[in-house]
Amino acid sequence: MTARYLVDTDWAIHYLNGHSEIVVRLQELKEEGLGLSVVSLAELYEGIYYSTDPEGNERDLNDFLRGITVLGIDEGISKVFGKERGRLRAVT
Repeated sequence: MTARYLVDTDWAIHYLNGHSEIVVRLQELKEEGLGLSVVSLAELYEGIYYSTDPEGNERDLNDFLRGITVLGIDEGISKVFGKERGRLRAVT
């Protein structure tokens, strides 16, 4: 399935912590295709490894990742990121 929506780290954390609004919204969007960057995945693993329940939290993450496309980063993605982040920073 093609990833139509990119989940950021904060939303993934909120989902894993059971914030109902986020859980409902991501479940709705999952049908259209969700993606998660490898950078966000690395940040999530950092939180897991230094949590009070690494094994349970890793199981929860694996459940969350079912049906989600993990997206790598290449030069093209880096260019889009740089352009969009700069644009967004200029707005604020």
